[in-house]
Amino acid sequence: MNKYGRPARRPGVRLAMSGVGIAAMLAACSAPESTQQERDALARSLIEQKKTTEDATSTATTVDGYKVDLAKRISQVNFTSVYVERPQALLRSVIVIKYVVDGDGNLVKSEILRSNRDKHAEASALGSLKSAAPFPKPPPALLKQGHIELSESWLFNNDGRFQLRSVALAQMDR
Repeated sequence: MNKYGRPARRPGVRLAMSGVGIAAMLAACSAPESTQQERDALARSLIEQKKTTEDATSTATTVDGYKVDLAKRISQVNFTSVYVERPQALLRSVIVIKYVVDGDGNLVKSEILRSNRDKHAEASALGSLKSAAPFPKPPPALLKQGHIELSESWLFNNDGRFQLRSVALAQMDR
């Protein structure tokens, strides 16, 4: 114990721990780059099938749960454009889209709420949303005036692939 009542510092422990951290970073850097086919196969296996009743109504009980169902559906339909590993620390683009789904799961309206003016990312986000429709029907309890309004963020890496914030992995620190 030092004079402040705290455990005495041991410089060797700090040095050993920093060595472990450096070794882990070097191991991550030396890991082989995955191929596009491997990433596509991983995307297919990671994206779970949405859960619905026999009449194709989502089993979600909350708006957030339904939003996750739709994010999985969008990712599933667009699996070759989905980034399945952790997103890079500094994203190429973040596109936020507000969209409306009617009681039958049809996409009624969509509009970009936030963008950095990356036209390719905007087109990709809107295209992935439209190609995934129709969606599972929203549970009647979640509908307001016959529809549900949601927003979702598309997180784009430099290679043009994306994750949806509702189902994304945590971003890298650096």
